[in-house]
Amino acid sequence: MGAVIFSDVHADAAALAAFLSCIKKPAFVDQFGTIDFIVNLGDMLHRGNHPKEVLEHVLSLAKEYRLVSIMGNHDHAFLNSLTVSGSDEMSIYRHEQLRGSPLLSIFDGMPMEWVHDDMLFVHGGPLELGRSTLHLKSWQRLGREAGEFFTGYHYTPEMAFVALRSRGLSHLCCGHQHTAVCCRNTPQGVKTFDLDYSPIKMAGGMIGSLDIVHVPLDMPTIMRVGACYGKHPEFAFTDFKTFTFIRMS
Repeated sequence: MGAVIFSDVHADAAALAAFLSCIKKPAFVDQFGTIDFIVNLGDMLHRGNHPKEVLEHVLSLAKEYRLVSIMGNHDHAFLNSLTVSGSDEMSIYRHEQLRGSPLLSIFDGMPMEWVHDDMLFVHGGPLELGRSTLHLKSWQRLGREAGEFFTGYHYTPEMAFVALRSRGLSHLCCGHQHTAVCCRNTPQGVKTFDLDYSPIKMAGGMIGSLDIVHVPLDMPTIMRVGACYGKHPEFAFTDFKTFTFIRMS
């Protein structure tokens, strides 16, 4: 059972297209394994200038693979006309052209979390804090100190592991903050796993240069996936025994 995970495209159609081209090549499957489903951790919208093209790509992807999409905070903000920083005038204009578009049906009934095996997939965080906007799971942020911030409620890795354990889950996979991070709940306490990327050569043909790091899922683990955005899109693959962070270089 293999899953590809991506997050935080932010209306960057070129980065999304590069990612999709990569995972569709036979060499990718030869290297990592069969893709049984794809998880989109949210934030398809805002900041970039091609939201229409991104939504079209994702809708097309759902016809080729089993796709699970989760609501991101920027998606939630757009749908509810909430102001969020980071978008220039062109981005704002392009997004406003989407109002009333049938493409927005992609968000109909979209959940804020999804569970597979013993892994919780969510854009921001795992805590049950109520229905106010900054407490929603799409808005929560992993941090060193817990508390209320204007960007959303911050939670610590220790809090996340307690929340997972209360639900009988072991692993958390999130996005939101654009930087890959891994924390493991070891017998000696919560430790940060050093993401020391290494370049790989693809078996069966080249698909471009990839840097990867493998993390064994032999203990409770938090995996925060980097952004599928910009010149070096990031994503991940897991067979639920190992989690692989991937960066296109």
